[in-house]
Amino acid sequence: MTGLKRSARGAARPATAVRAVLAASVLFAVAACSGGAIAANNQLSSGQSFVEGSYSSTFYQPGSRPQAPAVTGKTLTGQRFSLAAQRGHVVVLNFWGSWCAPCRQEAPRLAALSRHFQGADVRFFGVDIRDSVPTAQAFDQTFGITYPSINDPADEVALAFHSTLPPDGIPSTLVIDRSGRIAARVVGEVSYSGLQALIDQVLAGKS
Repeated sequence: MTGLKRSARGAARPATAVRAVLAASVLFAVAACSGGAIAANNQLSSGQSFVEGSYSSTFYQPGSRPQAPAVTGKTLTGQRFSLAAQRGHVVVLNFWGSWCAPCRQEAPRLAALSRHFQGADVRFFGVDIRDSVPTAQAFDQTFGITYPSINDPADEVALAFHSTLPPDGIPSTLVIDRSGRIAARVVGEVSYSGLQALIDQVLAGKS
């Protein structure tokens, strides 16, 4: 192989180059949530890749909050879901996929937060993107997630939020106020304390 660096004794050192390539490959795999085989083989896929976005947290003041789209769908257990039917409650909507490493990292925090706010005027829902139902259900069981998730294999629900969420941002989480307006968003993994603070702030508001 030409182009390999040689030591003073003239011996090629390909192992160093191989290690560098492997390290770069691992970093890319950790950073990217491209969906793997599930996303690539899903016949209903829109062809849009979902990749973990840089972390950002935004709180929208009352009066400048975008209206959430009136999305509908079916949950992983086949139940009908309507976001408009949740008016009057604060809604936490998490966009995830079982194939996404950062989604696995944040899942225990979301499960814990849903238990923390149990009995409060807060409802948690997921939007499971480009996934198979059995794999998504296994994910929920593994991480102790008991709130329902909308089955969104073709990205239809996710793309309805295109004006608020970057299409390449997963995981992402929205907090929707009682009037159906988006009050806060997190692009990237949520932290327990960070998302709790956003939910508390929305709960304390009049809207």
